[in-house]
Amino acid sequence: MPEPALSSQSLRTPADETGGVIAIGVLFFIFGFVTWLNGPLITFVKLAFNLDDVNAFLVPMAFYLSYFFLALPASAILRRTGMKQGMAIGLFVMAIGSVLFGEFTTMRQYSGALAGLFVIGAGLSLLQTASNPYVCILGPHETAARRVALMGICHKFAGFLAPFVFAALVLKGVDSFEADVATTPTAEAREAMLDAFAARVHAPYMLMAALLAMLGIWIVSSGLPDLRTTPADGRDHIDEHPASGIFAFPHLWLGVLCLFLYVGVEVMAADAIGLYGAGFGLPLDATRLFTSCTLFAMLVGYVAGLLVIPRVFSQQTYLAVSAALGVVLTIGAYLTTGYASVAFIAALGFANAMMWPAIFPLAIRGLGAQTETGSALLIMAICGGALMPYAFGLLKEHVDFQLAYALLVVPSYLYILYFGASGWRPSAPS
Repeated sequence: MPEPALSSQSLRTPADETGGVIAIGVLFFIFGFVTWLNGPLITFVKLAFNLDDVNAFLVPMAFYLSYFFLALPASAILRRTGMKQGMAIGLFVMAIGSVLFGEFTTMRQYSGALAGLFVIGAGLSLLQTASNPYVCILGPHETAARRVALMGICHKFAGFLAPFVFAALVLKGVDSFEADVATTPTAEAREAMLDAFAARVHAPYMLMAALLAMLGIWIVSSGLPDLRTTPADGRDHIDEHPASGIFAFPHLWLGVLCLFLYVGVEVMAADAIGLYGAGFGLPLDATRLFTSCTLFAMLVGYVAGLLVIPRVFSQQTYLAVSAALGVVLTIGAYLTTGYASVAFIAALGFANAMMWPAIFPLAIRGLGAQTETGSALLIMAICGGALMPYAFGLLKEHVDFQLAYALLVVPSYLYILYFGASGWRPSAPS
């Protein structure tokens, strides 16, 4: 597939490339940190807004649905603004969402808080749509994989830290607080305590909004080139079957479903793990940090994948092996209880780590002129992170929560296994 041409200069010197990688690495750290706050946020809103599990799972739903609705509009915005300004706009939108979430949560208006999370997700959708291709064309094509790997490590490391920071600032002493609320004799006193608890997020989210806005200003004023993809030789990517359209590539649509299920199981292992542990009666002071355990396993898995792909395994083979491991670990979680079962769920982070880097390139392989549309469809599939946890919340009201988890996750891994084994193979459009 021909490489996109650039309407601005590339970073030609190693020093320039290093500076650009550091700048984009900061962005990947930021949206990794914000993304993986959802796990402890589920625990927080359940208590602050006095919610059941189903309504608490509206947190990842509001966040991840923004990708479904805004992936295609984000692509259109970037065509007009360029990647550099697009990244800055994404940061400003995230800052607005952080203010909305902080204000509405302090007022204990759950619908407004969810709207704030949707706006944060909207900014992230624009930021990811810009920064992922930007890092690929930031330097020489032959070193792109190394830059993407570094971005992934920044993302996962931030995700590992996020629950610890949130727990220290917001969830400190949550077990004793929950007990105090339960034993408070009057409704007015309980509401006052919950108001104070909800207000704990205000200062952290205002600070985060300020940092995001300052980072957006820095991006705009920085020396990073405003790279834009333009048709090579005045044309778009060559498509040997221009009349066939996007529907002529079955492997893409199989990949869209695969990515949908992958993001679903990833969020189940990271964001839903706290409520999973709570199902065993484990203390909230412990469950609030379970997301970090999953993210640490993902970080280890990411490094392991970098070491063996493609030296030992092809990316499709590693995807199939990872999916098989996911099935084994999920069955292990179902057959055990307490901290042992939670440990199996956290270990799913290792199995999930290299799935996105494998699924995405396999799904867009051979699309030619349809590559941009295919990429947008794959970004839209991130909404799997919205729907699967919510389905888990609904299902576990009718069956045991461990069985509900397995019923959703095992078939998903089996499909990912199928895609890694054979579903990824491109078939020529007719």
